[in-house]
Amino acid sequence: MNWLLGIGIGAGLLGLAILGLSRYGACRWKARTRVLTRKLDAARTISSAAGSARFDARELVGLPAPVQRYFLAVLKVDQPIITAATLELCGRINLSATAQRWKPFISRQRVVTHRPGFVWDALVFMFPSVTASVVDSYVAGRGLLHAAVLGVFPVANMSGGGEIARGEFMRFFAEAAWYPSALLPSQGVQWAAVDDSSAIATLADGPITLTLLFKFSAAGLIDSFHAEARGAGSGKDMVMLPWEGRWSNYQVREGILVPLTGEVAWVHPDGRRPYFHGTVTSLKYEWAQ
Repeated sequence: MNWLLGIGIGAGLLGLAILGLSRYGACRWKARTRVLTRKLDAARTISSAAGSARFDARELVGLPAPVQRYFLAVLKVDQPIITAATLELCGRINLSATAQRWKPFISRQRVVTHRPGFVWDALVFMFPSVTASVVDSYVAGRGLLHAAVLGVFPVANMSGGGEIARGEFMRFFAEAAWYPSALLPSQGVQWAAVDDSSAIATLADGPITLTLLFKFSAAGLIDSFHAEARGAGSGKDMVMLPWEGRWSNYQVREGILVPLTGEVAWVHPDGRRPYFHGTVTSLKYEWAQ
């Protein structure tokens, strides 16, 4: 029976080691994320259109018909412009590019609309007692993706400009349905008609200019977004693939009609591969004064 006792002691020591590493990693991760969030807020600027602190329906004149319907559906005239948002989400994320390795996650996201940026801080539940910390961000024109098991052992670490920054800025743009006043012309977005249920939107930040196709539902709400190319993978393995997402479960939060559920997918030559399903559990805004 001594060997059973040995196994029990070994398992206990392993559990304590994992717990200790997890607590150490969590503390270190929180400190780094706070620094990144402070940088995001330090880069904040005023709205791209001086004096545009509220939604004025006159700026919709000349916009494509589905875009006009969208803004009138989700915003109220004279509503303050959103300057920042804090979201909490939960859902599932697929950790494999070729198989089905879906894992649950919880996250907190800080968004600033000018200068556009965000910090997404997530905890992915890999196995019992084993988690991975993930931060995805676009801050002051630079992109970042960092993931570490127990917050200590890195499994992904990319940062900088180029396609990394472009991909993260694209995420900010695509998720603007959560902070829809950021899609107004006065906030820097240019709209071009496609048909009665879709339109192309263009947004620039520094040297990066993005174009996304937005499709609208019969109710006038954003149903989906699509990009012709976004960098998938990392380092030398990065490939350019079509990227898209779908919105659903629209509800009113602080006077704004927003989707609480989203799905994101890569479009490979052999078909569409969703990798993210998320639902907003908390949403708070900051407003232009």
